[in-house]
Amino acid sequence: MNKTQALGRYGEELATRRLTATGMYILARNWRCGRTGEIDIVARDGDTLVICEVKTRRHGGYEDPMAAVTPRKAERLRRLAACWLDRHDTPAPHGGIRIDLIGIVLPHRGAPVLTHAQGVA
Repeated sequence: MNKTQALGRYGEELATRRLTATGMYILARNWRCGRTGEIDIVARDGDTLVICEVKTRRHGGYEDPMAAVTPRKAERLRRLAACWLDRHDTPAPHGGIRIDLIGIVLPHRGAPVLTHAQGVA
């Protein structure tokens, strides 16, 4: 595992802890759907299916992690959500599907700064 992969795994672990601490139930991590791509975290928030994208950056890095979900990325996440439902032979939940973004910035010193934006796409 290279440094970038290790950073991503660490961020996903922090995100998973945050989601479960807020009462969400984790259904899957790093779930792949063929060539369409990967969902970092699939969770359930009450009767809502949550597709969660996690972006982790070191302080002073290239871009703010909260700018990571472009319209193109949002469309891919929507296709992945449909693929998840299809592969699990599950109808859309009563609460619908929500796409969240968790951005994590690791400062030079101190605790990571985590931002959870719900319904970004």
